[in-house]
Amino acid sequence: MPKKGLGKGLKALIPEYDSANENNHDNEILISSIIANKNQPRVDFSSSYAKKALEDLSNSIKENGVLQPVTVRQIKNNNYELIAGERRLRASKIAGLKTIPCYIIKVDNESEMLEFALIENIQREGLNPIEEAESYLLLKEKYKLSQSKIAKKVGKGRTTITNSLRLLRLPENIKESLKSGQIQAGHARAILKLSNSKDINDTFDKLIEKNLSVRQLEKLTNVIIENKKNINNKIKTKAAKINFTEYERKISRIFNAKIKIKNTNGKLIISFPKNSNHKQILSKLINN
Repeated sequence: MPKKGLGKGLKALIPEYDSANENNHDNEILISSIIANKNQPRVDFSSSYAKKALEDLSNSIKENGVLQPVTVRQIKNNNYELIAGERRLRASKIAGLKTIPCYIIKVDNESEMLEFALIENIQREGLNPIEEAESYLLLKEKYKLSQSKIAKKVGKGRTTITNSLRLLRLPENIKESLKSGQIQAGHARAILKLSNSKDINDTFDKLIEKNLSVRQLEKLTNVIIENKKNINNKIKTKAAKINFTEYERKISRIFNAKIKIKNTNGKLIISFPKNSNHKQILSKLINN
């Protein structure tokens, strides 16, 4: 799979991580000695799409071997912890391999491990948009990295990180469609312009039913937003035409108290002196 430009990759972060240098990936270790990375960015292995991709990779490995080594760090008892290459490791197990080529590198902390795993997955294996967003969220919340620092580490713009994190606000059914590749990230960003849950779900249904392109969906969401704005403006205009002063006088005579109607925030205020008969006012409110 072709690399996606990030501005920098593992080669920039770890100088010895260079696929052109054969001396760096001639390590063959037992697959049984590798434990999973608990912060593995790629988590979708159960969908039919993911299973088919894993099966294809396994067949390729049977035919050609593992062309890109996995990346690990050595831990105690001659075991290794996987940093990047979850799909290759799983596919190698399916292919029946006992050993796998690897890069063995030194990593000082878990946030650095996640950073390396995230970068390699994006560049080499293509995380789905939700997996990518969840990885950024982990860096942000668990490892307390700002969006600016995340952007710098993975070689992307801060706006890209912000837009990615926004995808996690989507309803679960839309996130699942994004994971499976049924819709694109552009579709999801267009839907996120809508604030009403009914509008979001109705728009998603139209997207699936009519197989809309990103451009078509953007036009649809813009129409919905414009219509909502026009309706709200009409309501405000209609409310502004109401003679609230006259209503204040009429209500004031009923309760024998000062009345103020605030149209801007929808409040009806009844004011009465401290020693007045407020029970009479409350009684009228209840009885009316």
